[in-house]
Amino acid sequence: MQGRDGQTGGSSVQGERLLERIVAREVRLAVLGQGYVGLTLACEAAEAGFPTVGIDVDEGRIAGLVDGTAEVPGVDGALVRSASASGGLTFSADPSAIRDADLIFICVPTPLRDHQPDLSYIEAACADVAKHLRPGSLVVLESTTYPGTTEDLIRDRLEAGGRRHGEDFLLAYSAERIDPGNAEFGFRNTPKIVAGVTPEATEAAVAFYEQLVDKVVPVSSPRVAETAKLFENTFRHVNIALANEMAILCRELDIDVWEVVDAASTKPFGFMPFYPGPGIGGHCIPLDPTYLAWKIGQDSGRRFGLLDLAKEINARMPDYVASRALEILNQTGRAMKGASVLVLGVTYKPDVGDARETPAIPTMRALAKHGADVRFHDPFVDRISVNGSELHRQDLDAAVLEADLVVLLTPHSEYDLERLAASARIVFDTRNAYGGRRPANVVAL
Repeated sequence: MQGRDGQTGGSSVQGERLLERIVAREVRLAVLGQGYVGLTLACEAAEAGFPTVGIDVDEGRIAGLVDGTAEVPGVDGALVRSASASGGLTFSADPSAIRDADLIFICVPTPLRDHQPDLSYIEAACADVAKHLRPGSLVVLESTTYPGTTEDLIRDRLEAGGRRHGEDFLLAYSAERIDPGNAEFGFRNTPKIVAGVTPEATEAAVAFYEQLVDKVVPVSSPRVAETAKLFENTFRHVNIALANEMAILCRELDIDVWEVVDAASTKPFGFMPFYPGPGIGGHCIPLDPTYLAWKIGQDSGRRFGLLDLAKEINARMPDYVASRALEILNQTGRAMKGASVLVLGVTYKPDVGDARETPAIPTMRALAKHGADVRFHDPFVDRISVNGSELHRQDLDAAVLEADLVVLLTPHSEYDLERLAASARIVFDTRNAYGGRRPANVVAL
């Protein structure tokens, strides 16, 4: 077996045996991190017949998963209950459960700290894996990170336990591609990009994922796989920025940007629609491109100029939404100062209870800065902090009737748009939820 360093490993027979056991579904799994990425993987593996333990340092979350009360945004509760009821999925807050696993998956958060990658969760997970890693195991990193993390940081941390990759364990990378709330593309029908540090690791990882997803795409190295994931979300970040800039320009030209996007979308080639809105949110799009920009800066000293501009455009959208709200109120003869403004939807996307990096917070801050009495409703969120004050979810019907302006930020399917328009004085629709048939009291972004 040829390793990254050109070394010939001595574990080909052991690797072949692992491959056979993967195909026969005789291996046991440990999944570190039980957020929406790790929990989804653990459930799908257990449902496919792989005995799986989900491990998390959050003892409260583990207790909730064990007794069935925990709700993890982006994960179907029915899937969790089914996987648990089958006996194939168990949970633990004890990292020593790793020692019984043949396949170990690291699915922990990779946030930013002071605008730089924070890999402390990965490092802590690697320390646990190195301590309990059994010979012949496959370790796969699924967390989104910068190119080189698997082959450098992960490998070094795991080898600190005295074992050698390619000889005592196999190492691979396969970034998660889960889109919470997407009804069309889920875990199984979203292709999985996979790359091992050695060919043997690639083969083993591919063999596993082929049991769970319809299509597996092996690539030449973990660096390629890591960069592909960052490129995917950088692509979205930049194109959302373009759509947001177009929205501002179209407003100045008195043109309906939504009609422009719809018209352009009729071209069957060379165009992909992206839509404007109050900003970007979630764990991936606001954060992942920064990992790529940071790595480019570290290795070459270059700036990622296009990304910098996209971040600037998307970051100013909450202020733009607030200024448009001020404009709308002024046109109705109502000052923003002291006006009751109801924000509908504070999660970052419809029908998902995840408020990480949501543009709703800076939008509400900007509205409050203009003097508005800001309130909110969201079926998934009961309280939220704005400018150091905790706001509690309002009764929807009463709040709509009382509001001088309703700002629709996240159009959850629970909202009856016709009823909303009939009850509200005026609705500011930032997501084109009403489409081209807007009632007279609905104003689009």
